[in-house]
Amino acid sequence: MAVPEVPRGRQNFLGGFKLTLEHLARPPVTLQYPEEKRPKQPRQHGRHVLNRYEDGMEKCIGCELCAGVCPADCIYVRGLDNPPDHPVSPGERYGYVYEINFLRCIHCDMCVEACPTEAITESKLMEFSFTNRNDAIYTKNELLVDDDGKPQHMPWEDWREGDDLHTSGWMRATSPGGSAEFEGRVQWSGELGFGVRSPEGGQSAHRDDATTGSRQLRDTLLRHLRPVDMPAANRGPRGVIGRMVEKAERFAPGAGRKHRKQADADYAQAVVDGNAERDVPAAGVPDTPTAEVVPTDTGTEPGGPR
Repeated sequence: MAVPEVPRGRQNFLGGFKLTLEHLARPPVTLQYPEEKRPKQPRQHGRHVLNRYEDGMEKCIGCELCAGVCPADCIYVRGLDNPPDHPVSPGERYGYVYEINFLRCIHCDMCVEACPTEAITESKLMEFSFTNRNDAIYTKNELLVDDDGKPQHMPWEDWREGDDLHTSGWMRATSPGGSAEFEGRVQWSGELGFGVRSPEGGQSAHRDDATTGSRQLRDTLLRHLRPVDMPAANRGPRGVIGRMVEKAERFAPGAGRKHRKQADADYAQAVVDGNAERDVPAAGVPDTPTAEVVPTDTGTEPGGPR
């Protein structure tokens, strides 16, 4: 067995100082959360939503496949036959009771993969906390999107502008059998308020970042790149001067308000860039509905036991 070499005390002592000095020279990567937030990717995994078709009918058919495949056993579904006079979904059955316990959910998205009608997907919301354990059990009334196709806003959820968009990003990024040749092709039905979503690009060349709003890590996390991977404009003396100016601006009077204002502007621009498939009204211009919603009578919704 090889005998390990005894480390020299001076080398370890000076090596620790060297590492500290290297980190002192690196630019900071911390944002003043929650005032400052980075734009979320369209495929961000968050809490679930139940989608509806463009005519307002629910996509859930009460097949209970999502509950059967859930490894955390956090989904409870009970289906019921559609009333002949006022059908809730296009199928023979619909989801009469639908509950998700987010104290158990691990956001594995197996329910999204198992759903045959693209009814259950995930939003980009990941910032919510509960003071009551019963609030963690979302019922169908809380999961079902509203008449505009947007998720319901619960009081304990920290919604920001743009978090209610791209609520089916993970479903749209999947492809049959994991084959990359199917990426970039529309294989799903339209959604209430959004229509037919644009396809998401994965690791293949079939991607349209301008349409889907995807942003490369090189553009959003520049400070995390290694020096050799940084653009030429951010390396060398020019990059050092730029980082010094940036650090000086962070400690200048009123820098906090300035950074929050800039962060809000960047986030609003990211929302516009990432929401090309839904018309975003300009400032002062009211939004016009794209399609008339057909009201449906869903009947009594008990929500099940809490």
